[in-house]
Amino acid sequence: MSLAPVIAVVGPSGVGKDSVMRALVARATGICSARRVITRPEGEEGEDFDRVSDAEFQQMVAQDAFALHWPAHGLLYGVPHAIEEQRERAEAVLVNLSRSVLSQAQEVFGDLIVISLTADSEVLGHRLSARGRESMAEQARRLARAKTPLPTGLARVIEIDNSGPLEVTVDAILAKLQPESA
Repeated sequence: MSLAPVIAVVGPSGVGKDSVMRALVARATGICSARRVITRPEGEEGEDFDRVSDAEFQQMVAQDAFALHWPAHGLLYGVPHAIEEQRERAEAVLVNLSRSVLSQAQEVFGDLIVISLTADSEVLGHRLSARGRESMAEQARRLARAKTPLPTGLARVIEIDNSGPLEVTVDAILAKLQPESA
């Protein structure tokens, strides 16, 4: 039995990764999303995730609880091994990843498709401001990192501009995924 591909959704802060993932799961039967473990402080929400302390996260690392884990933006992120069970049941599993771990993710998961979301810098700035999670200085740092290139050597990358309506983005992604799943 072959495992379903992992679809890594990546892009700069504010590009709409979580919204795109929710919309893809709602529209495409057979696609599910992996739940991440994050050391995000209380009061900072976002996607559906499991909140843990730094000490709990480190204990999970020591217990080999993650298929993949990484630090970013002062937080720790992990994808539990449960993603492998999801890959046995689904047609594809979405996961929000950092661009910095894509090469490692390709090694870990093998069949990896990268959806690289972009948006105009004005759109990104507005979205970051609207979500209210970061200070103005942190928003400026995140906007400066928006043009960070993807690592080289990735097998399959789909680039999508998410500056416009969500439905247009989802339509474009599903159209590009169709040849992949045929």
